[in-house]
Amino acid sequence: MLVASYPLLDLNTFHMDVKAQWFASFSSKTELRALLTDRRISEEPLLILGGGSNILFTEDFEGVVLKNNIKGIHIVEESNDSILVDVGAGENWHQFVLHAVDNGWAGIENLSLIPGSVGASPIQNIGAYGVEVKDVITSVEAVNVHTKESRQFSNAECLFGYRDSIFKREEKGKWIITKVRFALKKNAALNTTYGAIKDTLDKMGISVPSIKDVSQAVIAIRQSKLPDPAQIGNAGSFFKNPEISINQLHSLKENYPAIVSYPIDATKVKVPAGWLIETAGWKGKNFGSYGVHKDQALVLVNYGNADGNDIKQLAQSIKHSIWETFGIQLETEVNII
Repeated sequence: MLVASYPLLDLNTFHMDVKAQWFASFSSKTELRALLTDRRISEEPLLILGGGSNILFTEDFEGVVLKNNIKGIHIVEESNDSILVDVGAGENWHQFVLHAVDNGWAGIENLSLIPGSVGASPIQNIGAYGVEVKDVITSVEAVNVHTKESRQFSNAECLFGYRDSIFKREEKGKWIITKVRFALKKNAALNTTYGAIKDTLDKMGISVPSIKDVSQAVIAIRQSKLPDPAQIGNAGSFFKNPEISINQLHSLKENYPAIVSYPIDATKVKVPAGWLIETAGWKGKNFGSYGVHKDQALVLVNYGNADGNDIKQLAQSIKHSIWETFGIQLETEVNII
């Protein structure tokens, strides 16, 4: 049943005080299909909310907001070396990671403490510290908004890209994800070479890390750099790391010899957006009720009672600054509504 004029303040991590024209939550495919029979869902704009951690509201949502609360973690198949597990789209992502770590299932420990829901993970193809969720997803179950049919998307059919998938492009707005299937390992080689993981493990006095050690190292790194959304409103990394050509990198090094980059292939590299924003002088900039976080230039923050349009304008100013300074076009990772 849809509820009118529903407050979304506690359902988005930027803590924007906005309302949905209509709102409902669902905890099963049956409940979802029942909701989809309501004519308002076909007539009005529709927004599916998971953890609300990748969204910036700039105004009230004039349409229908559905909150995905489908839960459950179920083992589908298990062997001595691997495990297939189905996870409800409404499960908290980090809690699922901790569940996997506690059970000795490797593959997502580098993705610890990423905010949001399991259902959002394939849409964004979330990634961190050398790992992307596409590497462990075997399929995605979703319900069609118009026909109410349920369909399984294989990994290949999801058309995963960098912070991208078919659900953000060709099929955007057509499907509601209900379940994700993951293939995890019991005896996997751990990825500890990316970023500060190895240094953090060294400081912890760990030379032969376990899955849990890697997870704890990632949590420590993220907590040292990123503000807790419960304390300061934010949506994590606001911008994607841009990809540029090797030739452009060589050109930039003439003026910025300390520029950081990571190889993609023989012709392209990835440049950390945080490095670009910090080098351009935005890190820690404070505009009263909002600004750029003092410890992580990738994170735009709401210090309290900020307007979404202020943060949107700040993002646009940063993008313009990076283009003028480096000739690099930043893309937002956060959905602006």
